[in-house]
Order: sequence, then C-alpha cells, then structure tokens
Amino acid sequence: MARYTSPVCRLCRQEGMKLFLKGARCEMAKCAIERGRPIPGMHGARRRKISTYGEQLREKQRLRRLYGLMDSQFRILFKRALKKRGVTGDNLLKLLETRLDNVVFRFGFATSRAQARQMVNHGYFRIGERIVTISSFQVKTGQVIAVKSREGCQKAVAKCLEYTEKREVPSWLSVNRQELKGEVLRLPERADITVPVNEQLVVELFSK
Repeated sequence: MARYTSPVCRLCRQEGMKLFLKGARCEMAKCAIERGRPIPGMHGARRRKISTYGEQLREKQRLRRLYGLMDSQFRILFKRALKKRGVTGDNLLKLLETRLDNVVFRFGFATSRAQARQMVNHGYFRIGERIVTISSFQVKTGQVIAVKSREGCQKAVAKCLEYTEKREVPSWLSVNRQELKGEVLRLPERADITVPVNEQLVVELFSK
C-alpha cells in the first residue's frame, strides 16, 4: 500500500498549523511551526489570495493529512460516506475516527497516528480473540481493543502511555491503562470530533 515517505514537518508548514504527525517532537521547541519556519517553496513561497476551489482543496488536504491517508484511500472513504444515510461530511469524519489506527491513537497507545498504523500493521492489537493487522478496520460499538500479550508489544505501548497519559480520551471511548486495553462505548457524534477542518468544503470539492 502506498504511503507518504517525505518529511512530515513539511506538511505542517504547508498547512500553517500543527498536524501532530511526529508525536513527542510536535510538543518540543524544535517543531517547525514553533520555530516559525516559512511554508515550503523557493525562498519561502508567498501566501496568495486563493480561490474558492483552492480553499476547498486546502481543507481536503488538511483532513487527509491529519489522518495520514493517501488521496486514493481518502476518495474511497468519501464514497462510502456518500452512500450512508445522514450528512455526508459528518459521515466522513465518523468513518475517519472509527478507523482502528485512529482509535489506537485516541486511546494513547501510540504517540501519533503513523505510529499507531505501524503498530496495527505489525499485529500489536487484538479485538476480542482476533489479532487485527488492518489499520483501516472500522471498529464497532462494544468492541474491546487490547494489546497482544507479547512482552515487546506491551513494553512499547507502556512507553507510549508515559507520554500520552495527560491526553484526553474522547467520551465515546474508554481506556484501561493498567490492563492495556480500551473499549468502544459508542460511535462518535460530530460534536465529539474536534479537528480544525471545515468538512463541508471537502464535500463541496468532491461534489463538483
């Protein structure tokens, strides 16, 4: 599966805001945004007044980068959101939030979504008695996600929890840090999802 392999700090600079793509580094003074580095481009590309299409594209790029998806993956998810009942923008955010890699990140078992995806792909977690290695797996209400009993997996997650212990866990999730497991209490509502994105602009972009 394709994945982004270039410097991720460049993405934060492009968006002009922290996307928290590098875990602990994003909280340090060495963060590119904290240091006030300019947006990418020769001599620091200049910000220009952008069109309506440009604003829509910017929101789409920001949203997919936040969740670490490639463009093709994001389009597939949007098509699924479009087929579901309800508001398409809300459906899209709910599908993004209920991805297994994002849930692992929300639990605090990983310092970033990229790390969570790698852990899932390497078989660190099980849902019930089944080990799931698909980061895009959609979790459901009542499912319990637990760290595999292997010592290496538990040590790695415990180390992440030392950094993320102050991170607030969303109300639709419940986590037991001592037993290294968490439960999906319910599916998220739009009010539970706090991302700096106007999802309606994304819907308008794909509706053209």
